Amino acid sequence: MSKDPYHDVKNEIQVSLQTAGQLRASYMRIRHIAVRDDSEELVWARNELKATLATLEADLEDLEESVNIVESTGPRMFGLDDQEVAERRKYVTHVRNEITHMRAEVSADAPPVTPRPAPRSGSSTPAYDVQEDHQSAWAREEQQMMIRQQDQTIDSISGTINTLAQQAGYMGQEIMEHNEMLDDLERNVDRADTKLSSAMLKMKKFLRDSEERGSGWCIVFLIIVLMILLLVIILV
Repeated sequence: MSKDPYHDVKNEIQVSLQTAGQLRASYMRIRHIAVRDDSEELVWARNELKATLATLEADLEDLEESVNIVESTGPRMFGLDDQEVAERRKYVTHVRNEITHMRAEVSADAPPVTPRPAPRSGSSTPAYDVQEDHQSAWAREEQQMMIRQQDQTIDSISGTINTLAQQAGYMGQEIMEHNEMLDDLERNVDRADTKLSSAMLKMKKFLRDSEERGSGWCIVFLIIVLMILLLVIILV
């Protein structure tokens, strides 16, 4: 039996659809409080939503292709029935309608922002003004929270850099001490080598002198023995 790729692709589409819904809500909120249509936040939110919809639409094409394969091959080849195939086709249609609806919202021009007349003295503040104030305050609070998080991250990085700098300083000091110890060892080795060379020279001289003295005494001894032998021969 052939493998049915429907469920794997559907799971990816569900994740992308949730992400697109969150981006759509963020885009609508920013568009409502934005002063200009070309504001940086609004353009960024619009581009993010468009990119997510493009990815979602590509995944939907793969999902629809899997449904087409099941329909053309036959549901029984995948262990499915006609009702299951109909449900899959219905899901594909639903997701496509959602994509079309969100794409229409993001593609439409935002309505121009017109200044609202100031409320008359004694009149209550309109509900939409209160809602906009809450949204503006929420947006400012969100930006301040992001700035605080960035400051904390920068402080953490700065502390890490300072720690590394201190460790590098300690390592430099240890390396200098080791170099000094190596220099002292090298000087001691040189002095020991000089002393050893001098001792070897003295030893060679002593051996040479000893050999010379030993040879002289042997000659004297032989002369004495020879003279004794001559006397013995003459006397006899």
